[in-house]
Amino acid sequence: MRVISGSARGRKLDTPKNYDTRPTSDMVKESIFNIIQVKVTEARVLDLFSGTGQLGIEALSRGAEFCVFVDESREMLALTKKNIEHTGFAEVSKTVCSGAIEYLARAEKVDIVFLDPPYDTNLMDKALEKIIEFDILREHGIIVCESRAEHVMPEPAANYTRSREYRYGKKKITLYQKEQSE
Repeated sequence: MRVISGSARGRKLDTPKNYDTRPTSDMVKESIFNIIQVKVTEARVLDLFSGTGQLGIEALSRGAEFCVFVDESREMLALTKKNIEHTGFAEVSKTVCSGAIEYLARAEKVDIVFLDPPYDTNLMDKALEKIIEFDILREHGIIVCESRAEHVMPEPAANYTRSREYRYGKKKITLYQKEQSE
């Protein structure tokens, strides 16, 4: 696993020793950033269920202004911190040890949310619901969701739209966007 592009391009990232955490493959990660590339520069990012931190680190490498990494596992956050320091992004990031749903109640507004919870839970739908309920996205902000291909993603509530879905083998990337307020 490595940083694909930007200022930290080519730097290898540490991965977990166990397989409880399923890092996003480089191919899927590259596809995500090809899709959202114009939104990344100077964005404030939330990497929820951050795991190794690779999505937030990739965003920082490509010009994001700041990233908050949230994971409830102290072991994974330690790995994330190590990866952040290795790539030189300690000054433009923050790690938070918290359950994702609890964190969302106090989250600041961001431009991009990466949402990649454990697959065999209901955390994806709960987190989406809370992101929209607490309205943590700025106008035209996006939520990038990674799920199993067969997972039916919910329709969002007011001021949010589900824009596109992309399939990569057994994985699916779904994008949601906050619309302009009237």
